[in-house]
Amino acid sequence: MLCLGIESTAHTFASSVIDLTDNEKQPIIVSDARSVYVSPAGSGIHPRDASRHHASVASEIVNQALLYGTIKSTDLAAVAYSAGPGLGPCLRVGAVAARALSSFYNIPLIPVNHAIGHIELGIALTGAQDPLLLLVSGGHSLIALLTNRRWRIIGETLDITLGQLFDQFGRHLGFSSPCGPKIEELASKSSGNYIKLPYTVKGNDITFSGLLSALKRAYTSKMSVNDLCFSLQETAFAMLSEAIERALVVTKKKELLVVGGVAANMRLGDMLEAACKRHGATFRVCPPKYSGDNGAQIAWTGALQFASTTKTAVKVLQSFVKQSWRLDEVDISWRNRTN
Repeated sequence: MLCLGIESTAHTFASSVIDLTDNEKQPIIVSDARSVYVSPAGSGIHPRDASRHHASVASEIVNQALLYGTIKSTDLAAVAYSAGPGLGPCLRVGAVAARALSSFYNIPLIPVNHAIGHIELGIALTGAQDPLLLLVSGGHSLIALLTNRRWRIIGETLDITLGQLFDQFGRHLGFSSPCGPKIEELASKSSGNYIKLPYTVKGNDITFSGLLSALKRAYTSKMSVNDLCFSLQETAFAMLSEAIERALVVTKKKELLVVGGVAANMRLGDMLEAACKRHGATFRVCPPKYSGDNGAQIAWTGALQFASTTKTAVKVLQSFVKQSWRLDEVDISWRNRTN
């Protein structure tokens, strides 16, 4: 079964075709096409400008996803799109493209929660069975576990996300969003001089806003940018590691799965892997190529939903986008086991 996925929640417009195999555990990624909106230096993602970018590349990216796999539109069993959460204008561009394909070729239309897409593709690519989940990106920083066919959040940021922390400080330094890779690069050049920064963990919850304010004040006082980026990572990642260790003890999970754009950060991976070793848990992380926003996560999740029940398909007139759509509001109907 072939499913086309369209992703357009923020800075990336992407499309991919997935072949759902018989065991429904390992995706065959037939094609993967993307185009990323780059904001001006020192600025973030403006929804209007990003949506204009998406509209200008939508047709080309979808065609690439089909042509690279030499697939005809009539070969598709379903078309899935990211229905939220995300930036409203960006979501609407992807939804319009999916609706057009669905209505013109009479293909079932599947709305997908973007966060669930990260999780499902991460599970498939890493072989995770029953993990504690850490989702870290520009839109999410949360700890969750699957029970009774829903992901239950047991810890999350109380203000900004880890990705927003990186982006807001990076923009303060004059970079363009997303700033995570640049922060990681500068941190790797540090002499290892740690600058003391606010460290706030409340049970399994974390807060990053005080850390951001302190970083901005320290930058104004002419401290080394490399040392500031190093200290940012060490502090923020230590906070996450503490919360993860506490969650591993409480839940008794023996697997940790890390997904989302920030999952590609190598230092975060090293710290979390060390935390897992201390508790006898297996560390799994989504491959960097698919940790950021991509069409494969939407295509794979849409295929799983469609294969489990056609109730997840919607008519074009009933299709929707939701700027705010928490993952713990989504029934994971395609998972038979109750944890």
